[in-house]
Amino acid sequence: MSLIEDIKKNAQPFKTKQDLTAIIEAIGDAKIVLLGEASHGTSEFYKVRAEISKRLIEEKGFTLIGVEGDWPSTQHINRFIKGYTDDQTNAEEVLKAFNRWPTWMWANEEIAEFVSWLKMHNGQNETKEKVGFYGIDVYSLWESLDEVITYLSNTNPKGIELEYAKKAFSCFEPYNRHPETYAISSINISEACVDEVSKLLTTIRTKEENYSDIKEADLNLKINALVARNAEKYYRAMVRSDELSWNIRDEHMVEVINEIMDYHGKGSKIIIWEHNTHIGDASATDMAASGMVNVGQTLRLQNRIEDVFAVGFGTHRGTVIAANEWDAPYKRMDVPPAKKDTWEDALYAAGAFDKLLIFNEKNRSMFNELIGHRAIGVVYNPDYEAYGNYVPSKIAARYDAFIYIDQTKALSPLGTNE
Repeated sequence: MSLIEDIKKNAQPFKTKQDLTAIIEAIGDAKIVLLGEASHGTSEFYKVRAEISKRLIEEKGFTLIGVEGDWPSTQHINRFIKGYTDDQTNAEEVLKAFNRWPTWMWANEEIAEFVSWLKMHNGQNETKEKVGFYGIDVYSLWESLDEVITYLSNTNPKGIELEYAKKAFSCFEPYNRHPETYAISSINISEACVDEVSKLLTTIRTKEENYSDIKEADLNLKINALVARNAEKYYRAMVRSDELSWNIRDEHMVEVINEIMDYHGKGSKIIIWEHNTHIGDASATDMAASGMVNVGQTLRLQNRIEDVFAVGFGTHRGTVIAANEWDAPYKRMDVPPAKKDTWEDALYAAGAFDKLLIFNEKNRSMFNELIGHRAIGVVYNPDYEAYGNYVPSKIAARYDAFIYIDQTKALSPLGTNE
């Protein structure tokens, strides 16, 4: 039987939110649910992930959300939805915290709507543990050091922790908050700023009982110190090896996920929002040949197989928000029809409508031949898509389920263009 016929046989139409029940049921008792996206700028991916997340929160007791964003920025969301601050009056105000490129990934109308729902949900569930929203990425070196210094200056101005934090900041200060400058300079420095950020994290971890706080200030301090240490490693590796820097970044994200779950205790359940390239098991792609690992693969290895459930996303054509180059203004771009003989092309050929597939013991073998699977990043050029935007993948080994949206549209960024 051909791949197209196998899709027809196993796919379920996705017409309404209620059709997501099949995904919710397949997730079962998993405690880690990974929700992907094929781009960082597609409205439907954000909206469907939000609908799945709402049901996991309401029906299965999930209370943690980790996203591919910076910890300091997402803490504005976390404090807002949990009622830890009165500074912001609405979700749109909160999302102004995402002021570093690419802002559109989180400062958009789709996220504002979800954040408003989370605020409302938490407000109606005072007796239960409130849902938290956390950034698990590694990029916020300077912002995280700023957070650490500000907090320690207010709570323990004479402590050794603040001294280490200031030394770390002084070490990075000559690079004027430009990670690329530090990365290039670190080639000629034997240890760069390694000792400073390592001492800071170690000291905070050994004295973390001194910072216990019901509003999560202790978790905030520890994660910001962790970001500082791992961001230094990431930026130092960036100019040496793409594969090494990729692994450091994804290993950091797993470390943060585990810290968040440990902090909230036994039985905690987390939903992860990241690109398919992070949540879909890397060992089922050509990434494995380059020695690359990712979040989805590592979490599967660290946990029982039934405790981790990954959902991939894809589209055949539409529009997307992206930029022509790094740090450039975003644009609304056309996403051309999927390249022939790819996963998305086969899904389209099996019927030009939205659908979902759930992989199990009976059908996994049907979807485990290597096939090109589209991935669009924050930098995108549709004219050259066929040459670099398809990741050879064994789809049913990479994911536990897949949601296909036939024609998608660009998400709606908040505010003005960058």
